[in-house]
Amino acid sequence: MDERKRRGDRGEAAVAAMLEKRGCAIVERQYRCRWGEIDLIARTAEGVLCFVEVKTRSPRAIAAPREAVTPAKRRRLRDAAGWYLAQTGWDGPCRFDVAEVYPASAGGRRQINYIINAF
Repeated sequence: MDERKRRGDRGEAAVAAMLEKRGCAIVERQYRCRWGEIDLIARTAEGVLCFVEVKTRSPRAIAAPREAVTPAKRRRLRDAAGWYLAQTGWDGPCRFDVAEVYPASAGGRRQINYIINAF
């Protein structure tokens, strides 16, 4: 496994842990279908299904992680979410969130910027 994949998996795990601390239930991790992958699917305590795109960046990254969620990526996420909803029969509220994971500073912890209803 390459370092980029390991970094991404660690970022997803950190976001999942943060969501669980906030009272969310993680429904799926790395959900894949023919239209793409959804990093995390979580259900809030209020019953909202969240499709979460996690973007983890290296310490040398120039652009903000959210900038990597392009219109094409948003379209693939919507298509994959539509398939998930059709397969599960979910009929409640849902939204698309983006989690930006920044590397830990020297002696610190990684930071997560969680954007609700990102698109």
